[in-house]
Amino acid sequence: MSAHAASARDAARRLDPGQGAAVAGIGLGLLAFVVTLPPITARSIGVPLVLGFIALALAIAALARGERKLGWWAVVAGALGAAAGLWIQGVEQATLEGIFTAGLIAATLRFATPLAFAAMGGIFSERSGVVNIGLEGMMLVGAFFAIWGALWSGSWVVGLGMGMLFGGLLALIHGFFCIHLRADQIVSGFAVNLLALGVTGFLFRQLYPSGIPRGVSRVPNVELAFLDDIPLVGDFLYGVFGSLNLLVWAMLATVVLTYVVLFRTPIGLRIRACGEHPRAADTVGISVYGVRYAAVITSGVLAALGGAFLSLGFVGNFAENMTSGRGFIALAAVIFGKWRPGWAFAATLLFGFGFALAIPLQREAGISENLISTVPYVLTLIAVAGLIGRSIPPAAVGRPYIKQ
Repeated sequence: MSAHAASARDAARRLDPGQGAAVAGIGLGLLAFVVTLPPITARSIGVPLVLGFIALALAIAALARGERKLGWWAVVAGALGAAAGLWIQGVEQATLEGIFTAGLIAATLRFATPLAFAAMGGIFSERSGVVNIGLEGMMLVGAFFAIWGALWSGSWVVGLGMGMLFGGLLALIHGFFCIHLRADQIVSGFAVNLLALGVTGFLFRQLYPSGIPRGVSRVPNVELAFLDDIPLVGDFLYGVFGSLNLLVWAMLATVVLTYVVLFRTPIGLRIRACGEHPRAADTVGISVYGVRYAAVITSGVLAALGGAFLSLGFVGNFAENMTSGRGFIALAAVIFGKWRPGWAFAATLLFGFGFALAIPLQREAGISENLISTVPYVLTLIAVAGLIGRSIPPAAVGRPYIKQ
């Protein structure tokens, strides 16, 4: 038997039965709802009931074995999954097929893109020990100067570069106040947001009193025509991935790269050391100030790239305060994801789904647009309220370091 197979067998033996039952219960609870949606669309009350009942049985088994936390999550998943599945039975199939489409998944990725860029930037900054409340302002600066650069040069590449440059400069200001002047990092972040709002609003009114001119160079979409006719799935994959913006693919690459840099390279080890034990890092010769400056500037560049996607990739225009609180949602995703890139990205997909779902719900179900538009922000409040105090941040985050 190979070493890999032996390792897998040992891991299976160490798997706690209570945890396994709870995880299976959570999965079946979610499945009880998912199977009632397109493309499966099970139109029978027995399906969600049976899956929900099995999920609850597994949850009880997990609780009986002492697995309290995951066990109760399985109870919630089983009950809500079955209830949601039963409720869906009363919705017309045509309405469901008009809401839950491949386009909804593609829209989720598009709405998640600016959030994910900013969240990855926030992780870099906070892993180094600096709270970056200014993500919102850096996104807004990136959105404006990307449009300005594209109009000035006629090239979206230059526009992206200008947006990232000014986002990095704004982050440098935040870093200077937090790292060298040891200002309160929360106050500095809010000051950066107000500065960005004022500067971009003033420049927009001065430079473009009649609005952004037509014909601005925009980031292109990546066309994957080979996905149009794949056996068994038809054009579904093309509807999701066939015509995504280049920056959406760049965002996916950024999430992977963020994980690799932070957890698989010496640079990431230095960043995390400065956020956990800056004194120890300084003792072994790591420049805490230098690492923190680099991480904060990186966060500004990435957040600005998210803002640039809004202006150059998504709408091809700019409006005052067009980020509309997305920087704060990205910060919530950082907390929701426990300062880990993969989980933070999952949180941005959840928030992006809230944005994306608003459009078909309004069209198909006639629900008020104003009511639906609150969904992502309600999700943000739930995430932060439910996880602050439970998610453990880097030990030295928010604490200015004084070199001895």
